[in-house]
Amino acid sequence: MIRALCAAVLVTACSMSVPASAPTAQPPSPPAATSGGGCAAITAPPPDSAPPTSVNTLRQAYFCVLDNYYSGPVMAPKSLLKSAFAAYTQNLVRRGADRAYLRLPALTGNRDIDWAAFAKVLGDGDPAALRDAITGMVAGLHDNHARWVRPSPPPEGGPTGTGIVGASALQGPQLDPAARPPLFITRVLPGSPAAKADIRPGDIVVRVNGMPVFIGDTPNQGILDAFASGTVRLTLKRPTTGRSRTVELREGPITRQPPAVTSKTLPDGVAYVQLPGFSEGAADQVIAKLRDKPKAVVLDLRGNGGGSPREVTRLLGAFAHGKITSYFCPLKGGCVPNRTDDSVPLLGLRLVVLTDRGCASACEDFSAAVKDNGLGTLVGTRTAGAVSGPSEGYLLDDGSILLLPKVRHLGPAREIIDTIGVPVDHYAPMTALDLATGRDPGVAKALALL
Repeated sequence: MIRALCAAVLVTACSMSVPASAPTAQPPSPPAATSGGGCAAITAPPPDSAPPTSVNTLRQAYFCVLDNYYSGPVMAPKSLLKSAFAAYTQNLVRRGADRAYLRLPALTGNRDIDWAAFAKVLGDGDPAALRDAITGMVAGLHDNHARWVRPSPPPEGGPTGTGIVGASALQGPQLDPAARPPLFITRVLPGSPAAKADIRPGDIVVRVNGMPVFIGDTPNQGILDAFASGTVRLTLKRPTTGRSRTVELREGPITRQPPAVTSKTLPDGVAYVQLPGFSEGAADQVIAKLRDKPKAVVLDLRGNGGGSPREVTRLLGAFAHGKITSYFCPLKGGCVPNRTDDSVPLLGLRLVVLTDRGCASACEDFSAAVKDNGLGTLVGTRTAGAVSGPSEGYLLDDGSILLLPKVRHLGPAREIIDTIGVPVDHYAPMTALDLATGRDPGVAKALALL
């Protein structure tokens, strides 16, 4: 699966250069209208250079969603155009470049007629606002596996960021609406600006640029913009001492190692294996760690953001054969079952899986299969609920990529997991004090069960 976020929100600051554009009295002449499709399924990497985002790019995205998204064929085209237009005008308003003639035209529900009317209002379009329009249109799908990605070359001199790459209230790139105070740091890259500022896992974030992290018991989503700004002022509290301090953190060079499968031996001959993602070859890496046949295995999937469904079925094949692991369901027609990879030799091991709200997508696919098929025990907290369906990539004329699910994911019991998550059998959340002192309630509970 092609995966790209604007780096992790806490890792690098993503910026978009916004050219100034003065408002005009009348709309310019519209481009020639072209109806139907236009996006192409990705078969190779995007080109190194491409023309800027244009009205035609937005047209491609609009028809691409209607033709290829899971529910595109039955979707009301006007809803897409409304979301796009709202984001387009909001961009202009923020920049003081609003135009008097910009009003959403009357829409009929006919996708071709509505696009022609929409394009006439946009005229030549504003490139920066058009980029926001595509983002807004995709966001209007409310689908965690649909996104628009604009590839960018790696920064000169290597990647930069603050080095804070994990926080307790994160659910993917957003703050978990179900999170409760406090928000604390869960991972810091060695040698990064954050590490040099003595920011450690377990440090509680009290304020970000003077803003409270929670408003009442609700996460303040506005702090994400502050983290993406390149320089952020954090008020932190260390749980082991109760001491508070304020740190101004500037992004700088960071070193990110590819996520790797790690393991260690726990008491009583139990193996602990941490799997950060279901990347290519991950299943075989886990199986190799268990080659010596330990008494049991604690598989840590906390913070695992997902990956390949094929790796999920392969790893499950080491614990059971002949089992349905999930279903992929098209808009019309029967659901297609996914099954364990029975070419994998069975390990015959007792299994405990550690999960949290950072366990998303393929991680939830695996967790639901373990729970529904009775292959092991889940310990920790409910998973993210971000598993709408695997995405496919489509190339647009500006070199950007539209990621759209063509099917919907259901668990082995045909249950909906997306937006809900997989519940654990034993609740064992990690606290700030646990992280700061090196305790792990999930592992402790797993050993007690085994």
